[in-house]
Amino acid sequence: MTRRNWKREHATSTIEALRLCKEFAQEKKNLSIERIADRMGASHDSLYKWLAGGTLPLIKLPAYELACGCHFASEFFAITAGKVLVDLPTGRTGNTASMVEFNTGFAQALQLLTNFYAAPAKTDPTATLAALSAHMQEVAYHQANVSHCATPELDFES
Repeated sequence: MTRRNWKREHATSTIEALRLCKEFAQEKKNLSIERIADRMGASHDSLYKWLAGGTLPLIKLPAYELACGCHFASEFFAITAGKVLVDLPTGRTGNTASMVEFNTGFAQALQLLTNFYAAPAKTDPTATLAALSAHMQEVAYHQANVSHCATPELDFES
């Protein structure tokens, strides 16, 4: 049996989004419906009913996704609302070399986009989308860093 590539999975309906969350929890975290419901603070009977009909109360969605360890439902709702989702990279600080790399990545994405609009039939849309997505992730990373600086976290260790 081949392993599922969860990064490429995207829901096309509410029921499928909830099902993908459940299957992710079962495959990656070895959780049953009963254990997911327990972590949510709901009964397993209610969870079965919500998943079957795609009627999970919106107030329960964060708890469901936290218990499952994924965000397929939130992503589905954002995408159907016409929003672009970008995962925020974490774990590194900005420096001069990363700024040069950031600028180079933007230039490459811009060149691919220019080529796409000049001759759509002669360009690879997959490569253009990948470059644009990579650049948006970098922008989101820097936006998050600046945002954290504007609202610093409290230091409870001192």
